[in-house]
Amino acid sequence: MLQDIAAKNCILTADVIKRKIRRMALQVAEGNTEEASLIVAGIAGNGAVVAEKLVAELKKISTIDTQLLTIRINKKEPLDAVVEGGQDFTNKVILVVDDVSNSGRTLLYALKPFLNHLPKKIQTLVLVERSHKLYAVQPDYVGLSLATTLQEHISVETAGTEITGAWLH
Repeated sequence: MLQDIAAKNCILTADVIKRKIRRMALQVAEGNTEEASLIVAGIAGNGAVVAEKLVAELKKISTIDTQLLTIRINKKEPLDAVVEGGQDFTNKVILVVDDVSNSGRTLLYALKPFLNHLPKKIQTLVLVERSHKLYAVQPDYVGLSLATTLQEHISVETAGTEITGAWLH
């Protein structure tokens, strides 16, 4: 256990994460100034926590009508991803949010439920992006982009609805 703790390096503290989310909220607001509404869909787990924090910041700085949804992805059947409170996403602006983008796979599967409709625009946002893309999904908004080795792992830790830090191990 002590070896595991010693092998972890903090890459983002809770305070830095708050600033990164605020900056990304400003970028999202600026990138969507012409839009009347925005659907923010967080990937269940830490992605949903990041999405919740992002929506809170957007409501402080923008008048855009923002709706928060959750995307559930079954890791055994990722093509069956569903959006809780599913609705018609035709001609809507959608922002898919996750905590870490490793290969791009989770973001790719998270887009699928929206493609059954004809959305106006789909954007993606991640708190931490690794530089090892296996799938052609490049996040539009990134809190921190980090070059890592294939053996390294990044984890974002939460305590309830609070993001406590991001770690490289």
